[in-house]
Amino acid sequence: MEKDASEPDPSRQRNGFVGVLYGEFTDMLNDRVRYSVSLTESALTIQKISSSPGRTKMVLNLTDCVGCRAYRGPDSADVGAYFTAYFYPFKRRWMSAGVARQRLEQCFRVALVQDPLANLQEAERWAHAIRDASVMQAPRREGVVYTEVRRPCRVMILVNPHSGRGQALQLFTGHVQGMLTEAAVPYTLIITEHQNHARELVKKADLSQWDALVIMSGDGLLFEVINGLMDREDWQEAIQTPLGILPGGSGNALAASVHHYSQSPPAWNEELLLSCGFMLCKGLVGSLDLVSIHLASRQRVFSFLSLAWGFVADVDIESEKYRHVGAIRFLMGTLVRLASLRVYQGRLAYLPFKEVPKLPKGNIKTTQLPSTPQHPSLCSSLPCRLIPNTSPNQNSRHNCNSTNSNYNTITNSSNNAITTKRPETQNDDKTRAPVDSLLPGLDQPVPESWTVVKEEDFVLVLAIYQSHLAEDLWTVPDAMADDGMIHLFYVTAGISRPALLRLFLAMEKGAHLACGCPHLVYEKVKALRLEPISPQGMITVDGEMVEYGPVQAQIHPGLARLIYG
Repeated sequence: MEKDASEPDPSRQRNGFVGVLYGEFTDMLNDRVRYSVSLTESALTIQKISSSPGRTKMVLNLTDCVGCRAYRGPDSADVGAYFTAYFYPFKRRWMSAGVARQRLEQCFRVALVQDPLANLQEAERWAHAIRDASVMQAPRREGVVYTEVRRPCRVMILVNPHSGRGQALQLFTGHVQGMLTEAAVPYTLIITEHQNHARELVKKADLSQWDALVIMSGDGLLFEVINGLMDREDWQEAIQTPLGILPGGSGNALAASVHHYSQSPPAWNEELLLSCGFMLCKGLVGSLDLVSIHLASRQRVFSFLSLAWGFVADVDIESEKYRHVGAIRFLMGTLVRLASLRVYQGRLAYLPFKEVPKLPKGNIKTTQLPSTPQHPSLCSSLPCRLIPNTSPNQNSRHNCNSTNSNYNTITNSSNNAITTKRPETQNDDKTRAPVDSLLPGLDQPVPESWTVVKEEDFVLVLAIYQSHLAEDLWTVPDAMADDGMIHLFYVTAGISRPALLRLFLAMEKGAHLACGCPHLVYEKVKALRLEPISPQGMITVDGEMVEYGPVQAQIHPGLARLIYG
């Protein structure tokens, strides 16, 4: 049967769009080397044209493309034009096992005619098509609802030049600046000059001039930015400004978490920076939970990462003296603190998070299910939740009565619901901050629905709401940026130094919950209260030391927005 004459044969089309965009171009450096190039909605395919058999072909996934640009060559006598596409695919590491994103540049010379303007227009057509297709192929995880930053995206980048080993600015210029240029992302770089500079800046900034705020530092600078946004009169709109993170500090917990959420292979140091820079260029935005924390002085701060007391807080603050060595400072601080392990007295209570089990697909008739989640909590395998307490002065560890009731899967109580709608506001506060409806006053007893921990002797208490506590500490393997829960860990007195060290070593691979340590307890909660009894100690929020004393916290699901893939 003859082919309809009105249907052109794609194999015969050059430099035209017929199902795919197809063209033949020469090598940038050698006019004798020619390539056939085809662009589909998902890939750029490059094949060298040669008379010899076994022609090489390379297929580049547009998911890995950050941008493409067209331009004239430096020689004014050259009638040709050029377009260059920039990719960051996963490739095998040179010196170690595994894969990591690595830069790959593909450049082609367009010289179809002797008219320089016509050749440039053809190069621009290809560059535009590659950019548009790559935007549509941004890496998206199943089950996550994304938006995108406005394009072209106007970005404010805040850099703390003293974070980590004092190399944040050099890391930016050496690894990130070029990537943003390749992705055609315009930005304004601001170097912070003192503590709380970023907080003061974003509190007063005209945010209508910016499509995203990006932090190149450790986690402390993002803490400043978030609280500066929440200090504003228009905090409800301000906190919706997409936030980005580029690792430039010692801990880099959120950067490691963002990388983990993208389901990419583990990465550290410059590889982690490249991964976060890639996600910034792709510009996908998801929800970020924030935690409202009330301190003893009635001051209120907002946290995106963690609340710590005891061992973790001690290591974080005391290791500051080793900042010049980079991330290894935490290992040094851990060893020093293990040598003189402290036990703190205090009271801990929390509101359990009750998970709604997922119905099997197609099953819509069941209305009552047991409260046991379909995917059991990681802590359900810990013997410390089942074995009797051996301390002669203490009773059982938990009051579990509040966690064993059934609930309706169609109409859940407000205590179990995760909402992403705008939170309630309290009009008597000048900033109309969101209401912490789950928290009583710090001078009031906790409600009966809360669980009160019977122990009062702790080595550490850690409430975390991201997957990583540091680049190399995978604390909550199942955590997500918007899972609507606080992951509460605590270690009770009696743990030996070797056992505590084993827990932190296992945490590097996320295996600490499988250690079977009877002193480690893990709970998923929506709110908590901690009341130190020991007269001395340290409490940190997102790695920053806050006043020592009673503290309580509540999660606000999806309150902020974060750039991640």
